[in-house]
Amino acid sequence: MTRFSAVLARAEQRKGGPENLAKLLPPKPSMQALAALADDRILAEMTRRVFSAGFVWSVIEAKWPGFEAAFLGFDPAALAFQPDEFWEGLASDTRIIRYGAKIMAARHNALFVQDVSREHGGFGRFLAGWPSSDQIGLQAFLAKRGSRLGGATGQMFLRFIGWDGFVLSRDVVACLRESGLDIAEDPKSKGDLAKVQAQFNAWAEESGLPYRHLSVICALSTGTNYEPEQLMRYMGGEET
Repeated sequence: MTRFSAVLARAEQRKGGPENLAKLLPPKPSMQALAALADDRILAEMTRRVFSAGFVWSVIEAKWPGFEAAFLGFDPAALAFQPDEFWEGLASDTRIIRYGAKIMAARHNALFVQDVSREHGGFGRFLAGWPSSDQIGLQAFLAKRGSRLGGATGQMFLRFIGWDGFVLSRDVVACLRESGLDIAEDPKSKGDLAKVQAQFNAWAEESGLPYRHLSVICALSTGTNYEPEQLMRYMGGEET
């Protein structure tokens, strides 16, 4: 396998040097800030990622104030007590995207967040205590206990909520494959995901960098060499 120092050097060369690359990296994740994050913000981000999956993000963002109002500020306790009529009404509420299955995912996830929060003294505290060296285990937990939080949606939720992890975008997968990792172009099997986790763990140990930075640098080391302005919209989440 290629050492991460070689991946970093390639990204620096493509972006015009170490200083220019550093400007493209997102802030280092703060597990302290994540632990203090309120449950309503956790549920809000879950719902935003679920609705954004397969949809134009700018449309979701433009309607987000309506989502906040329609879903009662995403207070898990308040939503957990809402009757069926409340949720049925959201299916015709023009303030949001009227997608029945995703609306019901929010109902399920309100209970999910509430349950985990009770078990751990806050959902953010639960996330902050889960090691980046086992992102695959955390993703499996989200997929099993939550609704519509598997695969890329779960990865994007973790990224946007501030957890320190990787996102298996097209360019990240290409970087891993070019570095010698024997995985599919769309790695979804348990075996492939275990290989991905092991490689990021090895690179983290080698470099001392956060997993989020490893992921972004990996993406910037290959594929289309976008201009910085084009890249900035991805820095909160999706890599190129």
